[in-house]
Amino acid sequence: MRRPYEPGFARRRLRLYALAVAAVLALPGASPPAPAPAAAPVAAPPQLHVAGNRLVDRDGTAHRLLGVNRSGAEFACVQGRGVFDGPADDASVAAIAGWRANAVRVPLNEECWLGTPNIDPRYGGAAYTSAIRDYVRRLTAHGLTPVLELHWSHGRYTGPSAGCADEHASCQKPMPGRRYSPAFWSSVAATFKNTPEVVFDLFNEPYPDRATPDTERAWACWRDGGTCPGIGYEVAGMQTLMDAVRATGARNLVLVGGLAYANDLGRWTAYAPRDPAGNLAAAWHAYNFNACADEGCWSRTLGPVADRVPLVAGEIGENTCAHAFSDRVMRWLDGRGASYLGWTWNTWDCAAGPALIRDYGGTPTAYGAGLRDHLRALSRHAAS
Repeated sequence: MRRPYEPGFARRRLRLYALAVAAVLALPGASPPAPAPAAAPVAAPPQLHVAGNRLVDRDGTAHRLLGVNRSGAEFACVQGRGVFDGPADDASVAAIAGWRANAVRVPLNEECWLGTPNIDPRYGGAAYTSAIRDYVRRLTAHGLTPVLELHWSHGRYTGPSAGCADEHASCQKPMPGRRYSPAFWSSVAATFKNTPEVVFDLFNEPYPDRATPDTERAWACWRDGGTCPGIGYEVAGMQTLMDAVRATGARNLVLVGGLAYANDLGRWTAYAPRDPAGNLAAAWHAYNFNACADEGCWSRTLGPVADRVPLVAGEIGENTCAHAFSDRVMRWLDGRGASYLGWTWNTWDCAAGPALIRDYGGTPTAYGAGLRDHLRALSRHAAS
């Protein structure tokens, strides 16, 4: 049983300890105890740029983004529940690093970032941007590359595959809108333009091809925006968002995903936005339920893109609560020297969506064990 506090007990114990140490040091040949070894400093994440079809650091060494997504900041704020879903503290970031990840993709909400009137001010505007800046600092302190992406955006869409009928940023929309998305990227880029370790992913999963059967018009909408077939709001195309980023002076690496929820890169090279900084990579999403979900399709449609620009699979996963499909994706991407990040570092029921962990200490689900073990194996191989 724990004893109640006794006045003077702590002082007496410290005096006795000091006398004991002095007695030891008085012995012939005695020396002070060695201090505990300091923790090894964590290397900062690299400042990445494009060299041909590879991402390289400032020394020209090839680098792959390998890690996880950390969902929550795209939806908790608009739902009035906070900024993040679960903890965003140092311990939770250390758990991600413990999987030997080197990157974390962070989905964002444009209305929360901009602090539009429909967002609770406790979770929007200055409160939201401050929380994201703090999280970026924690990630970089652990050597993790932050990938900031626009996930939920404004615009009413009720056509095929609509996520909701709400005009506000409360679900996925087929394309970013002109009303807020350029302003969002101007602000995000201005905030992080002097933090070149941060990567920008312009828009989560475009799907203008669901709004029109004309594939070329869908790709034109994707790049140029404007009035797009089947979409009832004015669209901001990828070129507009790229221009908004570069106009701030930011030269950070930018990722751009294709059609069909970023699963289709078939015309990506033909329609890719112009980047005056020359620091653009292709983003791709791969799930077992996507149309392009086998090695034959990957080689036909992704191969030509990966031969020309770096390929970053911003989301990989499966709805099986296992990892057989993810293993295949990672092996194919490894063979191409490409990057990938698993969806998602959240404690959801994996049957409801791909969840990598059971708790924020990093205990994996059966699905998450596949990614964790693969990342650790790659780390051991690189160190050998």
